[in-house]
Amino acid sequence: MIDLYQINPGLWVILAGLICSVMPANSLRKALAILAPIFAAVMIFNIYDSTEVLAGQFEIGGITLTTLRIDNLSVVWGYLFCLAGFINAIYALHEKSWITDSSALVYTGAAIAGVLSGDMLSLFVFWELTAISSVFLVWQGGDRAYAAGIRYLVIQVFSGVLLLAGAVMYANANGGDFTFGYIGIDAPGAWLLLIGMGIKAGFPMLHMWMQDAYPKASITGTVILSAFTTKFAIYALARAFPGTDLLIWIGCIMTCFPVFFAVIENDLRRVLAFSLNNQLGFMVAGIGIGTTMAMNGVVGQVFVHVIFKSLLFMSIGAVMYRTGTAKASELGGLFRSMPYTTVLCLIGAGSIAAFPLLAAFVTKAMILSAAVEEHLWIPFAMMLFASAGVMEHSGIKVPHFTFFAHDSGRRVKEAPWNMLVAMSLAALLCIVLAWPWGGYELLYSIMPYTTDYKPYTWDHVVFQMQLLFAAIFAFNLLKRYKLYPAERRAEIVDADILYRRVGKNIAIWADAVWTRLSATMTAWRGRGMKHIGRRLYHAFSPAGTLSQAAPSGLPAVLTAAVLIFVLILAYVAGA
Repeated sequence: MIDLYQINPGLWVILAGLICSVMPANSLRKALAILAPIFAAVMIFNIYDSTEVLAGQFEIGGITLTTLRIDNLSVVWGYLFCLAGFINAIYALHEKSWITDSSALVYTGAAIAGVLSGDMLSLFVFWELTAISSVFLVWQGGDRAYAAGIRYLVIQVFSGVLLLAGAVMYANANGGDFTFGYIGIDAPGAWLLLIGMGIKAGFPMLHMWMQDAYPKASITGTVILSAFTTKFAIYALARAFPGTDLLIWIGCIMTCFPVFFAVIENDLRRVLAFSLNNQLGFMVAGIGIGTTMAMNGVVGQVFVHVIFKSLLFMSIGAVMYRTGTAKASELGGLFRSMPYTTVLCLIGAGSIAAFPLLAAFVTKAMILSAAVEEHLWIPFAMMLFASAGVMEHSGIKVPHFTFFAHDSGRRVKEAPWNMLVAMSLAALLCIVLAWPWGGYELLYSIMPYTTDYKPYTWDHVVFQMQLLFAAIFAFNLLKRYKLYPAERRAEIVDADILYRRVGKNIAIWADAVWTRLSATMTAWRGRGMKHIGRRLYHAFSPAGTLSQAAPSGLPAVLTAAVLIFVLILAYVAGA
């Protein structure tokens, strides 16, 4: 009898995704897409009892694998990914694509199974499965998404290769133990693990796969993609490298540089992709600080971030579904025809900007407070600047240019009902989880460490409002005097210029050089073979030099050679 509680709950969602791939009825696929994450959450609830659970252990090739580990850290990601999968399934109800339904479920299940894995080999398997399953969501975006999907897949698979190489080095130095836990930067293979995780987390110079692939995916695909891959990587970093000082500076750089790109970007889905990178920076910096308050802040920020970032992507997706574009220069005035989407987008914008009574207000401050407690003044200043930047691009720019600004003259229908339901659920959570009368305490109760942090203090509220209103004032001032950067109707590249332009040109040049070299070598080889043939002919032909020296010509020479060879063999055999 199979014990269901020994099976990683994510595997049930993966199985549901595989069933969806051969299920012809759209209604049955949609029902399965909604029910599978709920079933996985129920399984997690029944398995976990507030103490670490290790299950699904077996040995293969002398290596012990622990396919299920639920503790106070992984359980948060497990529930979060189930919640995200449920909301995403509702948002995608209108889409009649078995590819989206199937790949979304496999992707969701792989992410759940990955964060609930107890060893690095199981982690690697699900790490790569998230890459393979999610690329189909990119390709669903159409012809222009194909190349972006290939680049996305190559980068994600390469991340997994680094992860596996680092895991093998680490295990070899630890008696073959692949248990996934704290590793630290000085351990064998740690740098490979860190870079592999850093690719998925969007470290500086390794981040542009997000801005490249996410905006080119399908409308529902972008929403689904925003929830899992990067947060899976944040979990891995939180498990393996808490308290690593290097991550403080990497995270702070991540918070700052996307602000400048997001301000000048015209594609609002790319703006949100840059904003996603910015928010990941707060989490990475918190992991680097590594104190209990910082780690609680990271866990809380991850939880609410998936919700409000999905809400923003969903609202822009709804606009794109009705208008066919997500370009800021082509939108505006949509509050008249899409009022519900407008309100829901504003809740998401206020949440990401950390307005009081909205989600990030009760989580991001924990990371900033941890930096102050550790006297990390420069990182604190960098994150403070980035917080104002978030208000500038995601809090103001996205809703302003989409629903207000100039009137584009578009009069469209409100978003489909299923989109509104999904967005409403996310918006409700943004409010409930920050509610000062018991709401944020519910969020704090699932954090890995006990906390008595109080976000609603007079100092914190006043300071945050000053920061937000300063950002609003700066935006209006720049707009008033026409100093705000105009949206460029082009795809802005930064780090990806190294492989999308420089790398491409190098590849074209190398191909041209190889073609010319190959042609030259072929010509040389042809001339050389002709020369060798002529020399052999002159030597061995009946009119050649050897035949002239032998009385019976070439046959006599060959007969003598064979006779000599046979005599030598007979002599050796006789000896």
